Amino acid sequence: MQQCKKDNLKAQSQVYQLYAGKLFALSLKYSRNQQDAEDVLQDSFLTAFRKIDQYNFKGSFEGWLKRIVINTALQKYRKEPSLYVIKEEVISEEEVDFDEGTIVVNDLLVMIQALPDRYRLVFNLYVLDSFSHKEIAEMLNISVGTSKSNLSRAKQLLKKAIENRKEKLEKA
Repeated sequence: MQQCKKDNLKAQSQVYQLYAGKLFALSLKYSRNQQDAEDVLQDSFLTAFRKIDQYNFKGSFEGWLKRIVINTALQKYRKEPSLYVIKEEVISEEEVDFDEGTIVVNDLLVMIQALPDRYRLVFNLYVLDSFSHKEIAEMLNISVGTSKSNLSRAKQLLKKAIENRKEKLEKA
């Protein structure tokens, strides 16, 4: 860590090799596709190495890096006007029922990536990374109600995608 602070490229390369795999998986969750995820990962490491003096050894270094990846991804999509919902909707919660053997993780990741940005980001932050709606609202500069509405809509879209996938598998 100290060598990274001194801009030692070998030390930075070792940190990259150690964390790139996990952080790429995280950036995939927040990105539309693999290319966007690669961009987020690259930008995240550049930010981490530029701001490494700010890491104060409280909490894990990996956790600090994960936060940078999430913030980098959010920053990328926060600028786009499609992120915000103009009208908040109250949508009932529905559970998705599927056999675990039916949908593989990669299929589910593709379905999540296919969600519109606003839904994908809220879904990932709430469901996969356990942020509260209040925290999400602050991160994305939206209301708590919009966060809840976007989560509900994301779940509906995922449910439909899962059902479509199940139908295709049953017909095959």
